Amino acid sequence: MNASLMPEVLLGARPTEQPQLPLATEGVQRTVWHSAFGDMLIEVCDGVAYVNGARVMTLEELRSGL
Repeated sequence: MNASLMPEVLLGARPTEQPQLPLATEGVQRTVWHSAFGDMLIEVCDGVAYVNGARVMTLEELRSGL
């Protein structure tokens, strides 16, 4: 299931001593993608996309060979 994170915390099964994970940050859009290969955190900040913390190259960057 792929869902945009509207709440400020990701809820789910966790140990009671573990704090909830805050996800809301001003100017950053975050989505958690649940796939067959594992969960991925997708973030967009100032128009730049990141997956699990790694920057995603744009199609223009790939075409220009940067």
